[in-house]
Amino acid sequence: MRFLIRRIAFYVVTAWAAITMNFLIPRLMPGSPENTMLSRFQGQISKEQIDAIKAQIGVSNASLLSQYGTYWKDLLHGDLGTSVAYFPGRVSEVIGQGLWWTVVLVGVATAIGFVLGTLLGVAAAWKRGSFLDHLLPVTTFFAAVPYFWIALVALSVFGAELGWFPLSGGYRPELEVGWSGEFIASAFSHSVLPAATIVVGSIAGWLLGMRNMMLTTLSEDYVLVAEAKGLRTRRVMLGYAARNALLPNISGFAMSLGFIVSGSIVTETVFSYPGIGFMLYNAVLNNDYPLMQGLFLIITLMVLLANFVVDLCYVLLDPRIRQEAR
Repeated sequence: MRFLIRRIAFYVVTAWAAITMNFLIPRLMPGSPENTMLSRFQGQISKEQIDAIKAQIGVSNASLLSQYGTYWKDLLHGDLGTSVAYFPGRVSEVIGQGLWWTVVLVGVATAIGFVLGTLLGVAAAWKRGSFLDHLLPVTTFFAAVPYFWIALVALSVFGAELGWFPLSGGYRPELEVGWSGEFIASAFSHSVLPAATIVVGSIAGWLLGMRNMMLTTLSEDYVLVAEAKGLRTRRVMLGYAARNALLPNISGFAMSLGFIVSGSIVTETVFSYPGIGFMLYNAVLNNDYPLMQGLFLIITLMVLLANFVVDLCYVLLDPRIRQEAR
């Protein structure tokens, strides 16, 4: 319990520091972000309209301390400001619209890649010299290839040449977002290539990492003793070797979940997929500082949450940490 209290206190302080930096950086940076955003309107709208827009996007002449208090008040009420690119939409609403697309696509694809890669890594280490073990040069190649290269190749071959999957978007534009069978089928077909890109690009890394940790664990005394006792092969492989070798992969998986939002930028941009990554790309192109600020905050909080999940997993999986936590 003391361990969890210390970790929670650490993450609360870290979250406060991250939120404070998210507030200060746009206000301390050189130049005036609001003037950059409003420059496109010069000569087209009146000064009164510009003042009204500044008020809506949160530009204030109050003191920095007063703005900081207002920022926390709005944040606690879920108000992240007004988006410029999606004006007059609220940042929280805009992020909410794209968040589920990213969570479903990248989250599910990352989980599939982790499970498949981990299981294949266990099998490759346990059966050294097998056919699966000889595929490591191929997996090493895919681990070194950037996501966007795999995405472009998949888009060119399976989208443009063969025409098996759509080239861009998250669903057919004439459909209304909902739970209808037609919309779900369209969304699924649009997500196959982006998801396959993420799985292929990540599975090799999980496989290599798990295989290397398994090889190290298999030489430990407790594994040799378990084998000498005549325990079943599956129990030795999963209950003794894989369970202990899994800890670093669990840490990496939780961190990858934390970076779902930021890690989806390239994939979603290539496929024009309507998720958070593509939204962040458009926010940068349109100098949408409130939306960028909101997205950076979401990314930071997700990474902190992922680290906290790692701590909980280590407590559950590693008895040594449980003893220290008492």
